[in-house]
Amino acid sequence: MAHEQSGGRHGPVLQHGRDPWAGASAAAAELRVSAADGRTGLGAGHDGLTARAAGLAAAAALAGVLTSWEDRLAAIRDECDHLSGALRQATAHLGEVDTATAGAVAR
Repeated sequence: MAHEQSGGRHGPVLQHGRDPWAGASAAAAELRVSAADGRTGLGAGHDGLTARAAGLAAAAALAGVLTSWEDRLAAIRDECDHLSGALRQATAHLGEVDTATAGAVAR
């Protein structure tokens, strides 16, 4: 978040805190779970469908669509897993920076 100092003479000043990063990490973790659950549900919804539609041109198309969506949801799941960890690390780092800065100011 940036804001202008009085009169805007000095330009924007970056303000940070741990809460937005921790919240983003939690949101990424929740999205990871949702993507994984959606992928599982999608597969379960297609169970037996291909067998019932055997011989129909739609069966191959359905299988292709299923594979495509499973791949996409797996990529989302994996990216959210990575983001959640990276954002947790940023939260920890900001906490360390805040502690070090507070100590330096106190000295």
